Amino acid sequence: MKQVKVPTFDSMMNPLIQALKMLGGSGTIAEIDNKTTEILGLSDEQLEVLHNPEKNSQAEVEYRLAWTRTYLKRYGILENSKRGVWALTAKGRQLEKVNPTTIKRVVRAQVKKEKQVVIEDNGIEQSETELSWRDEALNVLLKMEPSAFERLTQRLLRESGFIQVEVTGQSGDGGIDGKGIMRLGGLLSFHVIFQCKRYKGSVTVSQVRDFRGAMVGRADKGLLITTGNFTKDAVREATRDGAPAIDLIDGDLLIDKLKELELGVQTKKIEVEQVTVNENWFLNI
Repeated sequence: MKQVKVPTFDSMMNPLIQALKMLGGSGTIAEIDNKTTEILGLSDEQLEVLHNPEKNSQAEVEYRLAWTRTYLKRYGILENSKRGVWALTAKGRQLEKVNPTTIKRVVRAQVKKEKQVVIEDNGIEQSETELSWRDEALNVLLKMEPSAFERLTQRLLRESGFIQVEVTGQSGDGGIDGKGIMRLGGLLSFHVIFQCKRYKGSVTVSQVRDFRGAMVGRADKGLLITTGNFTKDAVREATRDGAPAIDLIDGDLLIDKLKELELGVQTKKIEVEQVTVNENWFLNI
């Protein structure tokens, strides 16, 4: 079986910076990832390679781009907000290109000093805490009963501002698991139907088409939620011109929303004391 090669995280540093410049200096993770992979000209096969099929369903490209962002942030080129928007810093806006080797050396020296990371065999440094909680959350979602996952989706939508959210999933309903109404500013409302796919792997373009076929004439918009991810063709189909729009929520975004809304995922800030010995003070006393 032919092994599909995926670009290394450091080789994607300059394309990611270029992507942000093309986006006007800032963007969501999805916008940045899509523009970066477009610049790199990655194939569907490369985009669909999973990081670890046995443990989670995150695409390898997304996994590596996360570390691309992390290294660039530590180097002072990127910054991000609590709302998940990443942007070029003043330093980043002035740069046309960076030296990935230099960035790796500087950041790894910082990390080694802080003693907060582990090193994988592929040489990518990663926060042990960050990876473990995301993997744990995804594994828990995959263990849930289908009906429980539908109830979780119902709660998630209500917490996000939906009203009249109902779980209606039943055989013969064209794959529709529920419906609700999204209110915007108390003035506009959109009828939305949703479908939940709780499994590993990628949602295909045919599944998106089937969902659209089931929603036509029944709602203004569709929402497709999965613990996995979506193929490149599936993403294109969801936003195809002339067809009813379908919003996509993959496993990563789902976990982020659960954390943001504190639904089964709580965050506790821990203050770390850093002690520094001033050698010059002692020598000059």
